[in-house]
Amino acid sequence: MPIKYLLDENLPPSYQEQLLRRLPDLKVLIVGDTDAPQKGTLDPEILCWCEENGFILVTNNRNSMPLHLRDHLMQGRHIPGILAFRKKFTMGQIIEDLILIALAAEDEEYRDILSYIPLLSSQKSEK
Repeated sequence: MPIKYLLDENLPPSYQEQLLRRLPDLKVLIVGDTDAPQKGTLDPEILCWCEENGFILVTNNRNSMPLHLRDHLMQGRHIPGILAFRKKFTMGQIIEDLILIALAAEDEEYRDILSYIPLLSSQKSEK
């Protein structure tokens, strides 16, 4: 199954635009898009939507998302994955990693885990 991304509503639309410019066939929705959850949808509901629709969540919510993921998994549910931004990053680093993941990730490689992107950093990386 190809990678599909749901971008958190707090991310600028330029992330979606840049990803689609680089990989036009990539499925990238942002919360608030027609086929995505509505703006203001609570995080636990976003996780359920991602599970039901096969989307990896891309977010800058490093604080509460680990707790939401834990609760989601404790309910016996699953998620294709969550990619959360590190504190120090550039948009270019994030876009490059999202493209790399879309092109190279194995099936279910990110299933039920929260990974921080950029994946590798030459700087000291903080979550």
